Amino acid sequence: MRKKVVLACVECGSRNYSTTSNKKTQTERMELNKFCRTCGKQTIHLETK
Repeated sequence: MRKKVVLACVECGSRNYSTTSNKKTQTERMELNKFCRTCGKQTIHLETK
């Protein structure tokens, strides 16, 4: 029941991280605060389609 999710940086748009999320409990898009290597700082990363 888990699906693979790719996280992309809000500021530069690079796709840095991949993770999994539960389809049943997590209906909205995932939003995490992660370190972006291209920006060089912690930024918000959103789930991409």
